[in-house]
Amino acid sequence: MARSFPVPVRALAFSAAAALLSGFANGPALAGASGPFLAHQALYELKLIKSRGSNAINGARGRILYNFSGNACEGYTSEFRQVSELDSGEGRMTLSDLRSRSWEDAAGKSYRFKIDSRMNDTDSAPVDGVAERVGDRIMVKLKQPVTKTFELDGKVVFPTEQIQHIIAAAREGKSVLELMVYDGSDNGEKVYNTLSVIGQPIPGTRSIASPDPSTANDQMKALTRWPVTVSYYDRDAKGKEGEQTPVYAMSFELFENGVSRALVLDYNDFVIAGAMGRFDVRDSKPCK
Repeated sequence: MARSFPVPVRALAFSAAAALLSGFANGPALAGASGPFLAHQALYELKLIKSRGSNAINGARGRILYNFSGNACEGYTSEFRQVSELDSGEGRMTLSDLRSRSWEDAAGKSYRFKIDSRMNDTDSAPVDGVAERVGDRIMVKLKQPVTKTFELDGKVVFPTEQIQHIIAAAREGKSVLELMVYDGSDNGEKVYNTLSVIGQPIPGTRSIASPDPSTANDQMKALTRWPVTVSYYDRDAKGKEGEQTPVYAMSFELFENGVSRALVLDYNDFVIAGAMGRFDVRDSKPCK
């Protein structure tokens, strides 16, 4: 069966991926605690570092290009593209191309997203929608893949909120954080339960075994960062089985300005490393 990298569209909220977007959570108090996030572009080179289980693969490679811009007044925009190639053996190659663009209100009240994914020569299956906080609920309106309106629990957070909460928890010395996250991925209806494990802070003055363009940048050298692992669980499967296995997990070093480096994406059957190959700071408008 053809397979592609199921990388979350949080961009590497994060910077990658998904998933790893930057943003402000629930208002000025929390935003002030973490300071502004950096507008930037980052390129990550992907390669296979481990293959295991009955569905072991022979090779994997690809790239993630991530753009982040905006400010606390106008909201934040992220653009994410991942092109990846998976070698399943016996000449079976899968080429996938995932693109996403999203905008999130700095207070976490509104989230717009558009995701387009292609595998080999198949037609794309776009997801397009908007999520708005209304009272203690979140109202989601999908345009694609089908026209649909549904509600989510108001405790669910969007991608930039998620990263903001992780940084706030890290600053408070917390090591574990549980959040429900909605990013519009899959068919636009999926909510993930996430468990973030946060390590001890790494001061900017500490020597780095594997430096990259982010650690060499003058604006980044003095910043604290934290090793973080976020595991994503299928919320709908909770309670149906015993101890749940995460759908995937992401490890990275998260700077206090929202930039992520040293990515590791674990999809159970295989593990991908994402080394930062390029890092550019972008001009951003000050918040009026």
